[in-house]
Amino acid sequence: MRTMRTGILDGREISQKLRGEIGRAATAATNAGITPGLATVLVGDHPASLSYIRSKQQACADLGIHAEDVRLPAQTSQAELIEELERLNTRSDIHGILVQQPLPPQINESVVVSAIVPEKDVDGFHPVNLGRLVRGEPCLVPCTPLGIVKMLEEASVETSGRRVVVVGRSLLVGKPVAALLLQKSETGNATVTVCHSATNDLASVTAQADILIAAIGRPKFITGAMVREGAVVIDVGINRIDDVSRKRGYRLVGDVDYEEVAPRASLITPVPGGVGPMTVTMLLYNTVQAARGLSSYDPLVLPA
Repeated sequence: MRTMRTGILDGREISQKLRGEIGRAATAATNAGITPGLATVLVGDHPASLSYIRSKQQACADLGIHAEDVRLPAQTSQAELIEELERLNTRSDIHGILVQQPLPPQINESVVVSAIVPEKDVDGFHPVNLGRLVRGEPCLVPCTPLGIVKMLEEASVETSGRRVVVVGRSLLVGKPVAALLLQKSETGNATVTVCHSATNDLASVTAQADILIAAIGRPKFITGAMVREGAVVIDVGINRIDDVSRKRGYRLVGDVDYEEVAPRASLITPVPGGVGPMTVTMLLYNTVQAARGLSSYDPLVLPA
């Protein structure tokens, strides 16, 4: 049932509700003898990455999830990182492994992702998990796409039979969210169109969307003229633009021109405060599910 402000799909509000459920599920698992455990692996000391790791560690602590912070120097070789991941793969108290991006140039991201066993791949990017997602089989689903679907579900947005247009075909968001919404399920059954840089007459395609998901990485790219009246708009973008009126010299905007689009949309996610909070929440969700030997498709088991 929707409890958020009219027209605003509030990721912070939905995230807070879901974290309560995740925390209760984590407690139930701990009481049954299995404390969910997440290992975060950081190579180097990138300031933004350090901040992200700290927020994830704190979120784990808040929900009763064991968090282990693995720090490696920036000069760590790919072989050394793989060796560390293999050690974490074998630990029974670690159920999820997250390697923070970006990685130093000497390390191949694809190789690293594949080195994590699929059952502990809480980011959901292992080839096995992505393959299972496309096949409609139980798996750990990438966090941002999963967060988008959970937002739609919590807001009682019907997807079955609806026209969904995804702008962006990245492996991080565009492709997996399209696969999720195509699933034969209560939160899928949509007719999905994926647009990209080679799409002809993009505006005519986006204007047909009942649900428009913008994940193209270009600030304010989606304008009011590109959106159908009454559409649900999910803005995945987080872009910095210069703003001398701000103390820090910039402000964050999405891929959607919020001021133009909001009056036309029935629901729209703000930036910040929309999809962003859901991504970390789904990381916690996947960790608890992995501890239970389940997937993102399976319901949380909550204590009575």
